Amino acid sequence: MAAANRANVFTACHKVIKKHYTTAGPDKRSILEQLVFAAILENAPHKVAEECYGMLQSEYFDWNEVRVTSVPELSEMFAKHPISDVAASRVKTLLQNIFEAIYTYDLEGLKKGNQGKAVASIEKYGATPFVVGYVTQHGLGGHSIPVDRALLNLMFVLGAITDKELEKQTIPGMERAVPKTKGVEFSDMVHELAVDFQNAPFSKKIRDLLLEISPDAKSRFPKRVSEEPAPAKEEPAKQAPAPEATTKKKSTSAKETTKKAAPTKAAKSTKSTAPKKKTAKAEPTKKKATKSTTKKAAPKKTSTRITKKKPK
Repeated sequence: MAAANRANVFTACHKVIKKHYTTAGPDKRSILEQLVFAAILENAPHKVAEECYGMLQSEYFDWNEVRVTSVPELSEMFAKHPISDVAASRVKTLLQNIFEAIYTYDLEGLKKGNQGKAVASIEKYGATPFVVGYVTQHGLGGHSIPVDRALLNLMFVLGAITDKELEKQTIPGMERAVPKTKGVEFSDMVHELAVDFQNAPFSKKIRDLLLEISPDAKSRFPKRVSEEPAPAKEEPAKQAPAPEATTKKKSTSAKETTKKAAPTKAAKSTKSTAPKKKTAKAEPTKKKATKSTTKKAAPKKTSTRITKKKPK
């Protein structure tokens, strides 16, 4: 892409975002505090980053306590962050590497030395390009616009970078197109636009804003998954006759069950007749009972004979 076309995109972007966003201004924190804040700010809104940073200051005694805290516990503090676990890992990595390198958290001496050496030291601590650019701009007095993944995707959609530059994670010519006096203002506002686009890529408001910056950006907008053709829909139509076979199987199985059920009825009928034989056997018991009663009645006749002998 020609340098003139890139410069036009950056200039148009700066002009449009002024209408919709504001700048937070220079960061007056110490170098270490800027490192931690930038690690949280990467790919996140400025307001959310401030809240997460405030949680660290209020919940922990010092930076050493933050260093020895696990990533899952830190990510709970960053609950509002869009990528809380990644931000927590960046913060812990920075503090751990700084402590192991100099056994202290005082980095203010980097302001007095050469800027190139200071940047090299920060990179050795495991800082990402975005964190390095943020500290260079706010702490070391250099002209560097922080670049994270959200800004790369935004500049690709606007047409400021190519596919290869997106893969290399570079935005050539941005510092030349934006003057140093406008660097903080531009980076703050374009960062907010990039994060908003990242969190809501299909928002009509955001897309209209991008089209105002670059009218041909529509061809590079991300597409919804539902818009892509789905050839798999034809498969269920071919498999439609399958349920009929299953119903036939079910009907045949039902017939088999009825056939099997027939003997059970005969068995039940035979069993129901069996108790009638037992009732027939019960009749002799009644006859025995009658005989016993007749034998007991015999002594009454002897009593009558004794009454006849009294007249003699």
